[in-house]
Amino acid sequence: MGTTKLKKEIPISAKLIAPCGMNCRLCRAYIRKRNPCPGCRVDDDLKPATRLRCRIRNCKKMAEADVKYCICCERLPCKDLKILDKRYRTKYGMSMIENLGHIGRLGIRHFIKHEKESWRCPECGHMLCVHERHCLYCRYQRPYGCPPAPRSSLRWP
Repeated sequence: MGTTKLKKEIPISAKLIAPCGMNCRLCRAYIRKRNPCPGCRVDDDLKPATRLRCRIRNCKKMAEADVKYCICCERLPCKDLKILDKRYRTKYGMSMIENLGHIGRLGIRHFIKHEKESWRCPECGHMLCVHERHCLYCRYQRPYGCPPAPRSSLRWP
């Protein structure tokens, strides 16, 4: 992203947790200033064309069952979610399937609280981007393939 100005700090809300378990607040496309993606749960008219083609968000099973998250689907994890999960585990240290498991076990509020803690830069306090190894504000380098450790005692059971 270089020196491109970023959106001001935006809190994480349930509206920013995609059906696949991705926290859109951490996505490069969401936080950029030019042509940002508003997140998976926002009106399609506001989204870049590349985001409209998401197979998981457009899943017929989810639409038929009228569910918010893939965790509610009897096909979990489906082929598309497994592919996405493998890519994000390998490249970014995040697992959509684990995120969905946490949401299912502990609820969306606890998941959001954990995300706020674990993806906050330990140097400057801004939220990190899952797609970058460094903080976009202070250039703090996080260990490859994992978010920084939470600063509180908040842990998953």
